[in-house]
Amino acid sequence: MHKILSLSALAVALSACSMSMMAKPMDYTLAKQPAGGALNSSGTVSVTKDATMVMTKAMVMGLAPNTYYVAHYHVQGAASTDPCASGGAPIMSSKIVAQSDAAGMVTLSGSVAAADVMNATYFNIHTASGADGTPADAGVSCTAVKMM
Repeated sequence: MHKILSLSALAVALSACSMSMMAKPMDYTLAKQPAGGALNSSGTVSVTKDATMVMTKAMVMGLAPNTYYVAHYHVQGAASTDPCASGGAPIMSSKIVAQSDAAGMVTLSGSVAAADVMNATYFNIHTASGADGTPADAGVSCTAVKMM
């Protein structure tokens, strides 16, 4: 019985320790992609990072209804000092795909290894050509991010 209680106490202690290592979420405001089309989308991105993973949740409105969207992080490009206009390469391991509802709202949630996105400078949402998440445009909504 003593060993069972000791193991239970250890599990609780480890659980509390891992929860305390979770960083406070960083919240970002999405804006229209500089090279984007006519959509006037807006929303928020919440990014939570722990020692090994980055969890991302984007909530966006003002999109086309019943349409697939793909989001991912990008590294800084050379076209501009503004991350969202820089044309940086996507970090494909961070790809998240979801379909908007009839009102044009979508929630995109996913996680990626922290090491994969440590050099990311922006988070971009594109219209997708289908459920596979192939981008169909330069982006409709974007925000600069800082991974620390």
